[in-house]
Order: sequence, then C-alpha cells, then structure tokens
Amino acid sequence: MARAENETTIERSPEDVYAFLADGLNNPRWRKGVQEIALKSGTPRSVGAVYSQTLSGPGGRPIAGDYEITRAEPSTNLGFQVVAGPARPTGEYQLTPAPNGTTVRFVLDLQPRGLMRIVAPLVTRTMRSEVSQLARLKAVLEAG
Repeated sequence: MARAENETTIERSPEDVYAFLADGLNNPRWRKGVQEIALKSGTPRSVGAVYSQTLSGPGGRPIAGDYEITRAEPSTNLGFQVVAGPARPTGEYQLTPAPNGTTVRFVLDLQPRGLMRIVAPLVTRTMRSEVSQLARLKAVLEAG
C-alpha cells in the first residue's frame, strides 16, 4: 500500500478549518496543481457530494482527479475517495482541537493494482507532495 501523511497546526478553530476544507471549491486557493473544480453532483460539504476536478499531471498535462466525499463529521473528520484519474487514493483530514487552533492531519492511502504497482514509487512521491501542501493551507487560513 502507498501511504502519505502530514500534520500541521493552524491558528483557526476546528469549525473554520473544516468548513474551508469541506468546500471543494476552495481547493485552488491552497492546492497547487488544481486547474479547475466544480460541484458535479450531490449537496456541497455532504457525504455523496462529487467534485469534478482537473489537475496538472506530468508535464503539465491536464488529468482528471474527481473525488467523492465519503465521510463528513463537522469539525473533526472529512474523508474522500478519488473516483476519476489514473490513481484513485482514499484521503482523510483529521481535525483535533489544539491550543490556539486546530491540528490537521492529512492522510492519503492507495492500494496499487495491476500495472499501477509498477509506477507505485512515482505515485507515492506525488501523494507526499500533495499532503505537504498543508503548509499552504495554514498560510491561506491564517491570513484570513
């Protein structure tokens, strides 16, 4: 299994952090590589909501990265499953109250199958890059 995780503390309440993360339309504000995003189906911020997302792939080529919210526990946990694109990891944001803010833990997991096992090291590197963007999330949220 490929796994990547990162953690940071943000000087904002768990409610504020959750609300920002649960609204997929905020992704371009903190996730480098998100070219376009739109709510495709479902109710925003709710289990079953699907966001259509175009990401910058290798060489800047656009690739699909649509995802569905699979867990929505306000102020504590937001889970998702990537449902389009070459790699389809599950992901989770775990939020914990901390002195003066919220500790955010971002975890991505992928069970490579078939030919995906051959490129698993590349996928793991991409997943690590993705979770490392928590520093950008912190900067955006703390700037107001």
